[in-house]
Amino acid sequence: MSIGTLYGISVGTGDPELITVKGLRLLQQAKAIAFPAGVGGKLGMAQQIVSSWLRQEQTQLSLNFPYVQESEVLIPAWEQAAEKVWQYLQVGEDVAFACEGDVSFYSTFSYLAQTLQQLHPEAVIQAIPGVCSPMAATAALGVPLTVRAQKLAILPALYTMGELETVLDWADVVVLMKISSVYEQVWQILQKRSLLDRSWVVERATLSDQKIYTGLRSRSSLKLPYFSILIVQVCPATYPESG
Repeated sequence: MSIGTLYGISVGTGDPELITVKGLRLLQQAKAIAFPAGVGGKLGMAQQIVSSWLRQEQTQLSLNFPYVQESEVLIPAWEQAAEKVWQYLQVGEDVAFACEGDVSFYSTFSYLAQTLQQLHPEAVIQAIPGVCSPMAATAALGVPLTVRAQKLAILPALYTMGELETVLDWADVVVLMKISSVYEQVWQILQKRSLLDRSWVVERATLSDQKIYTGLRSRSSLKLPYFSILIVQVCPATYPESG
């Protein structure tokens, strides 16, 4: 009997139509659909995104990925998730793991795939790329993320203000992920550097309740949800003059 394939399906940032044609085909073909479990009894983001695409007869696997940093908590959870998926793969059934954003961009799928490969080296894994939050946020703003020779820096949630200062010294465009917990500290730095007029916050990009904040000079304090992103044009884009 051949082993099933674990597909990491990038399902985008919220709008169900942002999944690729290939991702949708594989999602609907798989007998089992896995996704990160939600918090507090609520549906997780990835499950919410794909729910309208699923068939009633498909098995849904809710996998626990704790939102902590302690390895002694994370590793057993990853192993448990991997073994849960392996139960289907080893009998020849494909599993599609629905991943919010892109599977290779700060994704829970990375931990699942790595752990599964360690526990079962014979496992077959395939990643399907998609739309991640910086691209979705700039599309919502109606601006390019980068042009010409601009240098881009993306900082995950766990950065220090010292790291941000260093990045602002060399990058032309800076993207700050999950900005909610450090927004006020970041605002102070952007004010000091006169960058507030070239900064935007997008919360819940591409969802029906998406919000965009411009004119941050008057917004020193914002109560933002977890899925919020801040984009800074450190050096404005320049375009060649038409002849």
